[in-house]
Amino acid sequence: MDNYKRIEQAIEFIEDHAVDQPSLQDIASHVGLSEFHFQRLFKQWAGISPKRYVQYLTAKVCGDLLRSQASVFDVALDAGLSGSGRLHELMVSVYAMSALEYRKHGHSLQIEYGWHHTPFGICLLACTDKGVCWLSFHEREDGLDELRSQWQAASFVENRKSTGSIVKQIFEHVFDEPQSIMVHVRGTNLQIRVWEALVNIPPAEHISYSQVATSVDHPSAVRAVASAVGRNPVSYIIPCHRVIRRSGELGGYRWGLSRKKVMHAWESAQMIDARL
Repeated sequence: MDNYKRIEQAIEFIEDHAVDQPSLQDIASHVGLSEFHFQRLFKQWAGISPKRYVQYLTAKVCGDLLRSQASVFDVALDAGLSGSGRLHELMVSVYAMSALEYRKHGHSLQIEYGWHHTPFGICLLACTDKGVCWLSFHEREDGLDELRSQWQAASFVENRKSTGSIVKQIFEHVFDEPQSIMVHVRGTNLQIRVWEALVNIPPAEHISYSQVATSVDHPSAVRAVASAVGRNPVSYIIPCHRVIRRSGELGGYRWGLSRKKVMHAWESAQMIDARL
């Protein structure tokens, strides 16, 4: 079992037994490790202890963050959704494809891809010559099939060396100085605007679907905006996991709700560690 799976199981166990306040021994036993090894694994993965980490997993905390930190997103909006003043740690340029390119489904396009370990399990990352076109968290058996279905006429070449350098840039420098990661995505005008808005959400911050809808001048189209959020093809780079419901509930996530919870808590832990 890889480390992410153990962490995911531990978090699910903590949530299922939150009323009982499970001990370190209870959690370690559930994932098949000694207390010493589980504590060390968790600290290595999250940067803080399991006890401190748990506080970021509740919907109540997410709701508090949403209410207290909404101004952060407002600052990002004031800087301009498409301007150079984005507050997100990754400076993302989004390419909307023309109608002709969309119909061709990637004809004459070569896509390089690779499977890689991340703090959130194994990911599949794929790139064109314009930028990252896909980032998903998939089992190997079906992940490539979904990627191919999105770019039916493209040719695919596995190149872990090339994609690996991008994965390292994404997940090892979350709180460093902004970096440039180009993204090559296809979508409707609304989808592109929503995805552009999402890159303004800083790490460990959360906003609501209705806030996103307002930011793209469609305040009454929350459902359509939520659908656009869910269709994001480049997970984490465009941080759809940072969008939650107005009530403070996490809402859904294309790559699994447990993974979304882990992402929230991991980013909060990394932020604390970066400030120490």
